[in-house]
Amino acid sequence: MSFPPALVDVDEVRARVDQHLADHLAALRGELARIGEPCDRLVDSLARILSGGKRLRAAFCYWSWQAHLPAGPVGSDGRQPEVPGVATRHTALRLGAALELFQAAALMHDDVMDSSDTRRGQPAAHRAYAALHREQGWSGPPDRFGESAAILLGDLALIASEREAAAALEPVEATVRARARAVFDTMRTEVTAGQYLDVLAQSVPWGQYPAGDEARARAVIRAKSARYSVEHPITLGAALAGADDAALDACRATGLPLGEAFQLRDDLLGVFGDPRTTGKPAGDDLREGKRTVLVVRALALATDADAALIRDGLGRADLDPAGLDAVRAAVQRSGAVEQVEQLIADLAGPALARLETSALLEPGRTMLARLGSAAVDRRA
Repeated sequence: MSFPPALVDVDEVRARVDQHLADHLAALRGELARIGEPCDRLVDSLARILSGGKRLRAAFCYWSWQAHLPAGPVGSDGRQPEVPGVATRHTALRLGAALELFQAAALMHDDVMDSSDTRRGQPAAHRAYAALHREQGWSGPPDRFGESAAILLGDLALIASEREAAAALEPVEATVRARARAVFDTMRTEVTAGQYLDVLAQSVPWGQYPAGDEARARAVIRAKSARYSVEHPITLGAALAGADDAALDACRATGLPLGEAFQLRDDLLGVFGDPRTTGKPAGDDLREGKRTVLVVRALALATDADAALIRDGLGRADLDPAGLDAVRAAVQRSGAVEQVEQLIADLAGPALARLETSALLEPGRTMLARLGSAAVDRRA
């Protein structure tokens, strides 16, 4: 299934987060207008990439905040009451906007590093700016201009994320603010380090020791994606609610395997997904040469002929549709897809069971479990 939009629409999470994003972009547009009219294009580009997100991270943060609030009588609207000393609903949703801005920055930088052509069904930022350069007949290499513009655009989104986080946390009690800030800062550091590990993994020799290759692939998953996709948003929401160390540790123990399962699903979609739902060309991860757990296991399990076929096609940007289909068929024949599906189940099953049997408050507990299930069982 595709990720169900209704889940992030419950309690107006998507609408409220989108409003915070729109408010920030409007203020940014006015600020950049004073610098120079050409900068207006940067805001348009940022608005485009923000328009396509699932708001999954924001939803994890919000419903974890709800689930970890000190127990009290539920109001007539079904929400937990606001508690003095901890973050309000406004803060939790505005932190969700900060998470979305951070993700936008990570995606734009990632697309440059991976030389990706598309993102969310549209040209990746560096491709769009390279095309603009060609259309206008400007001087210099168009691709270099596109990459430079996309890097700066990602930096702008990082600054916006920092501003939103700071503004959201400003009215929160100092101890709660410090604990939430620590989670947010750790998340950003880990993703940056994870991106480096990913770049490194694409460069070092591999293929001789499958166990070591898989260990590196999973280390990249955890640092670059798993923690910031699920673990940190859940932990951040709990911190906003004033949760203690034991509760934050429980969030991490649940969020990390769910996040890893989420990324493993993404890796399967990167090879076998439908472009109409993923927003990226089918097999893009193969053309980019991604050294995923799926590819590592396929090479370890495949026949010699199929392993050679996979190695020959991996990382070839010029791989034609027939060649791509042949590589995907070899991966399928290896049995690696079934193994990765089982790994997803082994990671997500116990984590979801812990959520469903936890003492967290409703409706937060149920919503977190539903979001977790949807994140690992999706087609986009």
